[in-house]
Amino acid sequence: MAIIEVKNLAKQYPLPDNKSKSFFAVDGISLAIEAGEIFGILGPNGAGKTTTLEMLEGLVDIDGGTAFIDGIDVSKEPYKVKEIIGVQLQANEYFDNLSLLELLTLFAALYSREIDAEDLLDKVNLLEKAKAKPGNLSGGQKQRFSIACALVNNPKVLFLDEPTTGLDPQAKRNLWDLVLELNKSGMTIVLTTHNMEEAEILCQRIAIMDHGKVVAEDTPQNLILQHAAEPPTAPLHGNIEDVFLALTGHGLRD
Repeated sequence: MAIIEVKNLAKQYPLPDNKSKSFFAVDGISLAIEAGEIFGILGPNGAGKTTTLEMLEGLVDIDGGTAFIDGIDVSKEPYKVKEIIGVQLQANEYFDNLSLLELLTLFAALYSREIDAEDLLDKVNLLEKAKAKPGNLSGGQKQRFSIACALVNNPKVLFLDEPTTGLDPQAKRNLWDLVLELNKSGMTIVLTTHNMEEAEILCQRIAIMDHGKVVAEDTPQNLILQHAAEPPTAPLHGNIEDVFLALTGHGLRD
């Protein structure tokens, strides 16, 4: 059963060099994301993937189409949607004079919730840093703490926007393990990523966006079979990066 239903979703912005004209950052996309799955959105810079997440999260107004999360209309009831989602952004700012425990307790209070902050830190493998300040965390630890903050309201859907960007290989894999563990508990996870290996390992299904449109959507395995050119030597088939290049014609950061 779909927990996120998107139909003809659209977002327009003025052209940077000509404010009298506009362009579609998201151009009429439709998605159905099943409850309990990890769904990935891939695309080059400017493809519209982050804007799509921001509309679903109620952070950016929807200009066209509809979006429902667990039956709630995002446009009409954005605050009700925020009660059931968690959002981990690409960058976060915290009160640097508060510890991780104090920050989680503060964020929970904003939702009028009481939480076991130590248990939440343990869930993201940061219990030993409970009394540390955010500025004293490594890059991987900061990413895991941002996910802990997104979990204070026990969300049904967790949104992750490029969660492993800039992380070293070990920190990246630790975060992958955390995402898989959260998903095993039944949480629906929607993520954007530039990391093809990440998408192939984590996601049950993937949508590839380019120029504001969804150009393909399926399981990683089916996308590989349908779009990845057969390499001349082993392995016997390509990978998700080959699919992406075949569909968009350029690298993720072009």
